[in-house]
Amino acid sequence: MSLSNEALMEALDTVVSIPAVPFQGGGIDYSGHSKNIDYLLNNNHLDGGRARVISIAGTSLVHHISTDDQLELMEATAAQIAGRGIFISSVAPNPIADAERLIAAQCRLAAAPEAFLLMPLSGVADPEGMYHDYKALAERLGTEHGARFIYYLRQQNQAPIAVRLLNDSAHFIGVKIGTSPEDVPAIVSGVHEGAGAVVWGIGDRCTGPAEAGTRGHTSGINVVFARASDEINNAHRRRDWTAARVIEELVTPLEEIRFRNNRAYNYSAVVEAMHLSGFDDIAGGEGGPFNPRVPANVAAEVKAAIQPLLAYH
Repeated sequence: MSLSNEALMEALDTVVSIPAVPFQGGGIDYSGHSKNIDYLLNNNHLDGGRARVISIAGTSLVHHISTDDQLELMEATAAQIAGRGIFISSVAPNPIADAERLIAAQCRLAAAPEAFLLMPLSGVADPEGMYHDYKALAERLGTEHGARFIYYLRQQNQAPIAVRLLNDSAHFIGVKIGTSPEDVPAIVSGVHEGAGAVVWGIGDRCTGPAEAGTRGHTSGINVVFARASDEINNAHRRRDWTAARVIEELVTPLEEIRFRNNRAYNYSAVVEAMHLSGFDDIAGGEGGPFNPRVPANVAAEVKAAIQPLLAYH
């Protein structure tokens, strides 16, 4: 970990690329994954010479990879990005003891992640209990290993604890909003100045949240159409909302497919776009755990949706 908290928060005002990890034969295709990471690093259209930020997270199917495989994947990814970009790892926080061991192991890597995105917690949980347990987890790992955390907000009733964690813990440096644009103003106003970055977390349809105060956004399609996502962020940073919306309209058909039916094609529509694009510098793989290739009718929709985006590869 090389960036200060302040520098890392500033660096999050960007596109946080979350690539779909390719699979072959039921296992991670490391050659294909390396190709995808190189594509992202070699095709950086962010203005001002800003570094590419890459995270292995939900669209990467991190929930469906064993902890041993996660450690191997994160180590390989972090090593490839080191010196060329900024890497954020993601960890599902349950069981919390397993998550703590996994985070500690990643902190000991030769190229450690700059931060950890805490993925949504599954199972029964009281937000008040989550606040105390997350704060204690961050204190232990932050004190011993220098770990820093970004809270992934997926349920509206957890918004107050996300704000509290940023304000109360020096080890929480950001929140990724994955709920609704309506939640943005209260979170932005609730986070103390300099306490953390508020990042939009539901893809490239992000201009409304940016106008309301978010800085930066996550993108699952950046691994196919890097310049589209990058140019949206460039426009946000110069507050040119009209220019941002022009590109946002182009990505909307693909995003609509990804997020329909409770995000059923969040991963697989990206994989399909990678195949149908015809580009040979990225690898989609053959589908991942719980995420097969899309049906033929959906593939046809994806093919139509990506036509205006091909020029943004």
